[in-house]
Amino acid sequence: MSLDVTQILLSAQSADGSIRKHAEESLKQFQEQNLPGFLLSLSSELANNEKPEESRRLAGLILKNALDAKEQHRKSELFQRWLALDSGVKAQIKALLLQTLSSPVASARSTSSQVIAKIAGIEIPQKQWPELIGSLLSNIHQVQPNVKQATLETLGYLCEEVSPEAVDQDQVNKILTAVVQGMNASEGNSEVRLAATRALYNALGFAQVNFSNDMERDYIMRVVCEATQSPEVKIRQAAFECLVAISSTYYDKLATYMQDIFNITAKAVRGDEESVALQAIEFWSSICDEEIDILDEYSSEFTADSDVPCYYFIKQALPALVPMLLETLLKQEEDQDLDEGAWNLAMAGGTCLGLVARTVGDDVVPLVMPFVEENITKPEWRQREAATYAFGSILEGPSADKLAPLVNVALNFMLSALLKDPNNHVKDTTAWTLGRIFEFLHGSALETAPVITAENCQQILTVLLQSMKDVPNVAEKACGALYFLAQGYVDAGSASPLAPFFQDIIQSLIVTSHREDAGESRLRTAAYETLNEVVRCSTEETAPIVLQLIPVIMMELHQTLEAGKLSTDEREKRSDLQGLLCGCLQVIIQKLGGMESTKFAFLQYADQMMDLFLRVFACRNATVHEEAMLAIGALAYAAGSNFAKYMAQFYQYLEMGLQNFEEYQVCAITVGVVGDLCRALEDKILPYCDGIMTQLLKDLSSNQLHRSVKPPIFSCFGDIALAIGENFEKYLIYAMPMLQSAADLSAHATAADEEMLDYTNQLRNGILEAYSGILQGFKGSPKMQLLMPYAPHILQFLDALHNGKDMDDSVMKTAIGVLGDLADTLGVHAGPLINQSTSSKEFLDECLSSDDPLVKESADWARIAITRAVSG
Repeated sequence: MSLDVTQILLSAQSADGSIRKHAEESLKQFQEQNLPGFLLSLSSELANNEKPEESRRLAGLILKNALDAKEQHRKSELFQRWLALDSGVKAQIKALLLQTLSSPVASARSTSSQVIAKIAGIEIPQKQWPELIGSLLSNIHQVQPNVKQATLETLGYLCEEVSPEAVDQDQVNKILTAVVQGMNASEGNSEVRLAATRALYNALGFAQVNFSNDMERDYIMRVVCEATQSPEVKIRQAAFECLVAISSTYYDKLATYMQDIFNITAKAVRGDEESVALQAIEFWSSICDEEIDILDEYSSEFTADSDVPCYYFIKQALPALVPMLLETLLKQEEDQDLDEGAWNLAMAGGTCLGLVARTVGDDVVPLVMPFVEENITKPEWRQREAATYAFGSILEGPSADKLAPLVNVALNFMLSALLKDPNNHVKDTTAWTLGRIFEFLHGSALETAPVITAENCQQILTVLLQSMKDVPNVAEKACGALYFLAQGYVDAGSASPLAPFFQDIIQSLIVTSHREDAGESRLRTAAYETLNEVVRCSTEETAPIVLQLIPVIMMELHQTLEAGKLSTDEREKRSDLQGLLCGCLQVIIQKLGGMESTKFAFLQYADQMMDLFLRVFACRNATVHEEAMLAIGALAYAAGSNFAKYMAQFYQYLEMGLQNFEEYQVCAITVGVVGDLCRALEDKILPYCDGIMTQLLKDLSSNQLHRSVKPPIFSCFGDIALAIGENFEKYLIYAMPMLQSAADLSAHATAADEEMLDYTNQLRNGILEAYSGILQGFKGSPKMQLLMPYAPHILQFLDALHNGKDMDDSVMKTAIGVLGDLADTLGVHAGPLINQSTSSKEFLDECLSSDDPLVKESADWARIAITRAVSG
């Protein structure tokens, strides 16, 4: 195929849609017919300095996308595809890419760096391309700065793509030496120095050994600190980004440098460009994060084995750090409240102050309160806003005893400011601060005398409801404050102080959601979220008002379904609104369906609601599916076996949800709803089980489905077996082998990190819940013999879990429950097997003496069942 690749690449960027489409088709065809030739011609294009910059850039981009993808399954397909290419072709491509690093065109060099790193990410772990790092390092000694710059950029990307284990320490040392030398002040070219500083950021994960050596660490730290003083703003910013990364990766190695770091961060915060100052504050926020985590571990039960000691850097820096942060609060921007993504010095400083308060607790209060008292009544709005922000920032962390007296004094002042302050910024921050007061200093769990009393509750509500008529950003914060006020009364029992105002609150929230400008500042969403919270804290006394809300919300949902032709933008708005309304109905269903006094009256609406939910599904918009699906799950739970009459119409949507691999949250929610249906319908779900089981088994064997959906699918097997009992027989030959292979994997999984361990335990829990449901489903049935062949494997799984010693409490509880179910269902047939099981007695004894009451309760029951089976 002799194609003019350059022309096609340029046409693919044409403003004319048809030219563009034609070019994209040609590229796709070329790739499908001759992949090696395709990749080779793209690399030649990228390497050819005669070609236009635009075609080179696109060639590099297509190359990069041919090697990597976001979805894990696609990524591994592309990896395998590259590895399978002819090695001669690969060598040619790699040579062309390395050659491009010396191109005079910056964008070509940069693109090539990224592609080289992607190939390295595939090959180096496979012990291929061993000469790459050596040949890159030999470039560093080139005279031309552009080659040096491109090489350092490539080393940086390489460290991002390849894991440290795949590179031997000798090469790591050489990479770090090259990078740190490139950062040195003696490097005359600022582009080279910038590339080196950015490369160090990516290479820090490789530097474990070097950071453990005092001399090497001192050298790296000195070079980074010097780079924060570079005349180039981008280098200063990149150097502070390195410090931020070092603060989390090497927290325990920082003690000797903290005084110097404080000085350079303070200088940057007070006088440097905003992009640099933000990173300097981020350093302290990052130290707070580290210390909060360490102190959390201290206070949990693992006191003895926290790996990292806490150096109390924040506590030591407090007298200097807090004044520096308070200064930043006065550097607000005029319109920051209106811009959702806004981030500036004042916001970063307030966020950091909030983290400081969580790190040191009470000690922060005396350092902040003088600033608050001095500025809160000043005529200049910036001072009033900064004082309010400072006060709001320290409400989480210090003890209620320390804060309550201050809040009692401040509350009236804040309520008055929210109504009367002439400045919107001040009102916005005041409403936010009130929300923080209600979030952290109000609720049944607090020991201190309540800040909110029957006396001031009415005044607070009057102010908040009035404030919900203010400009959208202030109204949104007022909704947020009301949300936390209501949340504090969720456990208030029958005498909620909100009861007398319930009607007014609901009315105001509905009116707010209808405001013309409710689309601004997330106001509509906030109004519905708050409405949901108010419904959650309703009581028998206020339930009739919630009942009257149903036709109102149903009418609104109905209106969204009547809309005619809509633009894409309007469709998106409609689906957001449908999501909010379905979410609201779900909360109402859960609340009223759970109260005996309202259940009958509420179920009168079930037909209409179900009809609306099915119509929402018919709009075919995936985000709405989620909320409508959750609402249907709640309705099934409330309606019980009466829900059967809706199944014929609903089933097609249930199946669509289970098939939705792409939006895995939708799939996971649908799996949860199958569980709700099983509990509601019991054996009435039988006619639909073939379809459901087929889809669940398909989901499990798909490598495209996100792994987080697999544990709930296994526990769903248990729900189905419990619902249909011995009728589960025909699924055993499919479900049991799947459970067995997943059980083997999960029992012997070595978790590389916390996240993996959590997932492994979720998977184990799902598998155990399946076994438990299946065993209980067959209890008392003559067909229980069918489970005997699987019993030895189940016991082996329990042995393996017990010997692995890395179960969490919830897995332990389910596991001992399964042992009990096995004994209970199989009776005397299980006795000899349990006796042979190596660890079941030890495991039972361990669970019987557990501190966790749920584990102990499960174990007590299991002991009785096992004793019966063994002595039978």
